[in-house]
Amino acid sequence: MSRAAELASILETTESLVIVCHDNPDPDCLASALALEAIASDYDVDEVTIAYGGEISHQQNRAFVNMLDISLETLDDTDLGEYDRVGFVDHSQPGANTEVPARTTPDIIVDHHPGEPVGAAFEDVRNSIGATATIFVEYLDALEVELTTRLASALLFALHRERLDFVREPTRREYEAALAVYPNADLETLEQLYGSAFSSETLDAIGQAIGSRERRGSALVASAGKTAETDALPQAADYLLNLEGVDTVLVYGIVGDVIRLSARSIDPRIHIGETLQDGFDDLGQAGGHHDMAGGRIGLGLFADNANDTDVLLAFVGGRLVHRFFDALNLDDDR
Repeated sequence: MSRAAELASILETTESLVIVCHDNPDPDCLASALALEAIASDYDVDEVTIAYGGEISHQQNRAFVNMLDISLETLDDTDLGEYDRVGFVDHSQPGANTEVPARTTPDIIVDHHPGEPVGAAFEDVRNSIGATATIFVEYLDALEVELTTRLASALLFALHRERLDFVREPTRREYEAALAVYPNADLETLEQLYGSAFSSETLDAIGQAIGSRERRGSALVASAGKTAETDALPQAADYLLNLEGVDTVLVYGIVGDVIRLSARSIDPRIHIGETLQDGFDDLGQAGGHHDMAGGRIGLGLFADNANDTDVLLAFVGGRLVHRFFDALNLDDDR
């Protein structure tokens, strides 16, 4: 039985499904949720809810939700116990990058990030694939689910954004998936999504990162300060990666009651996900792909300085910089 058929067999006996996005969901996660919703509806699942944790702060992600009219619920307002099945898209580990407690075992998992099996009835985790949306394009085709203009547009935008317009290590499957959904997509909508305006808070955070950057060799670390815009950190990391001679970047910042980390690398010798794990996993949660990664550290470790943002950032920054450069084997003299 194919993976698509296995998923269908589970949905055939499901009356209600909650699809859980990871915290601060991006287009790949949201488009994958829409695809699973479409498949579930095609198999007569009576009630389908898409839920998420964190915030949707990236300007393109907000526009994505609004322009494609995606109905979302926060996890705070969602009782997972009321649903027959719980599905995870674009993440696989309860308690990691999601507000869902670690004790929860989802029934359905579809993801392209590395992760250990958690015992779900259906798990399709393929870290050899560049986007979770790619897997769902395969399902939609195999199950002959109608590819609406809305869904095709969502999937095409997700495929482009997840692999940064096919520059950052796409697989052949991303090109094939994009070709499959392209004829049904609304290209005008995609053009408008790419033109989404930055918020002033995002620009402030990127500016802070530019001004605070510290470089050692071809690696760079920067602070985005304290911000409510979680997605400003990866945007700052992407921007700083354009600096001449820089191939590896870490941007950190205080978001709410946690320190967020976002890292990028185009150095083929560096696995940035493993680098973040080596440097920070004992402090919180960290990890990701060969070229992009993230993490979070609870402020409890630095609570003595929590009342003074400047002091806290100075205290945190020195330690994060040291740990990152140390994980890259870059000593102070390099």
